[in-house]
Amino acid sequence: MKISQLQWTAEKNWVGGNDLPDAQLVLAFGDHEYFHSAECFAQLRKRFPKACVAGCSSSGNVQGSKISDKDIVATAVRFDHGRVRLVSFDVAPGADIAEISRTMVAQLKADDLRHVLVFSDGLCVNGSELAFGLKSCGVPVTGGLAGDAERFGTTWVMANEKASAKRIVLVGLYGQVTVNNSYCSGWTEFGAERIVTKSVGNVVSEIDGQPALALYKKYLGELASSLPGSGMRFPLNILTPEGDHSLIRTLLAVNEAAQSLTFAGDVPQGSRCKLMRTNLDRLIESADVAAQQARPKNSSEGLCVIVSCVGRRIVLGQLTEEELEAVERHAGVAMKLTGFYSYGELAPVRDVLQCHLHNQTMSLTTIQE
Repeated sequence: MKISQLQWTAEKNWVGGNDLPDAQLVLAFGDHEYFHSAECFAQLRKRFPKACVAGCSSSGNVQGSKISDKDIVATAVRFDHGRVRLVSFDVAPGADIAEISRTMVAQLKADDLRHVLVFSDGLCVNGSELAFGLKSCGVPVTGGLAGDAERFGTTWVMANEKASAKRIVLVGLYGQVTVNNSYCSGWTEFGAERIVTKSVGNVVSEIDGQPALALYKKYLGELASSLPGSGMRFPLNILTPEGDHSLIRTLLAVNEAAQSLTFAGDVPQGSRCKLMRTNLDRLIESADVAAQQARPKNSSEGLCVIVSCVGRRIVLGQLTEEELEAVERHAGVAMKLTGFYSYGELAPVRDVLQCHLHNQTMSLTTIQE
């Protein structure tokens, strides 16, 4: 397995990556309008004519322990024994996302399928429905929802052609490939446990029979005046009605007239929930723990794909790179780091194989031969 990394900036264009023209996989992440230009894909295709090229727009690009904006980072991989296959789908309004993802998974299935990477539009695709369909995969699935910095305007996904909005791409890894994954949150619950008594999809209208927004404001106190922005610091932890796992949901919007809350993922009616809070040290410490869990078992060359929530970056501010440094410290010198800050993370829950949508987490996927 060989890995080469390159970066595009407006001043220098593409730099690096000339040493691996026979790469089978290129992962690209970018926060610049150039990312969704025809020229961007054409340049990558020219450099890597045999590769599956996949990636998405971001709320921050990761290369090593550095986070960057207004540029594009790309990582080329050549496997000695493994192989790669890519499938994509452009989603129409009102489409059944769960069924689409099940259909895509079926196209990838094979006896030697080891792992699936997923990158999806972060605004037009319901991440909860996407994860539900990906549960049929039979192998671990990790990745995330594309970002658009803190603009929340349009997100883009690249899949063997010019990047497009409203797209989903899956990358199957096959053969003698070893993949480990882990995720972390660093958030802790506080306050009383309550029941979501009225919700539709990701919109919560009532909690414990009370208007959801009024109850949320009561907990936030003086910080309620800066909603929805302050909601990034107080996500909701939900235990699904089935009670088999808990998930974190980030507040995206509030509706004063309806007294409702809109989250970055579905909140099923009947779920038990608690508010969460954190501090900077806990977020960084959680990244350290996740890095230890995903640490490769050998020192051979490998790739670590990091997908971390834009909400973590907002909360951490200038300390954001410290969570990347924690990963780099445990990954070792032979492990190259890439990834992006996202509008939602997709990863299994603990020891459960099935994929779920997460918010306010960091997901790590290490790939080796």
